Amino acid sequence: MSKNINSILDSIGSFFGSGDNLPWTDPDIIANCEREVVGEGDGLSKGTGNTDSIMRLSWALVHSRRPADVQRGIAMLEAALDRDGGPLQRREILYLLAVGHYRAEDFPRSRLCIDQALQIAPDFRQALTLRKVLEEKITKDGVIGIGIAVTAVGLVAGGIAAALSRKK
Repeated sequence: MSKNINSILDSIGSFFGSGDNLPWTDPDIIANCEREVVGEGDGLSKGTGNTDSIMRLSWALVHSRRPADVQRGIAMLEAALDRDGGPLQRREILYLLAVGHYRAEDFPRSRLCIDQALQIAPDFRQALTLRKVLEEKITKDGVIGIGIAVTAVGLVAGGIAAALSRKK
């Protein structure tokens, strides 16, 4: 009996939980990436602000738990998208933009970026996984929204019924 209850509670918890397996970064990782970009890191970039360092910083920012970091990462990636790069770099930037928009809960933009990345590389596993997570999140939010709407309608109908029964 307790296994059944635990199973039900786990199902409810997983439904209302985030359900994504995207990694998170902490402020230390972001600080290290920032130092690398300005040349204080381990000697790899030495102030050149090279593309690899900027991409690592962008990756760290869009995987942050802080919304301000995520927005900063999105801005950096949008600026990088305008630069001339090869298709693989464009695919990576679009994927990271999709992650950033997903973290910012801008699901339509996230979906758009994922679709663009998949046009470049249809077998890009990370993008396929994020698209699946994104579709599940959109579906889950829709189900919750419908549940709230149905509850509200039920409460209003119950209130009207109660008011009418009092008048009689």
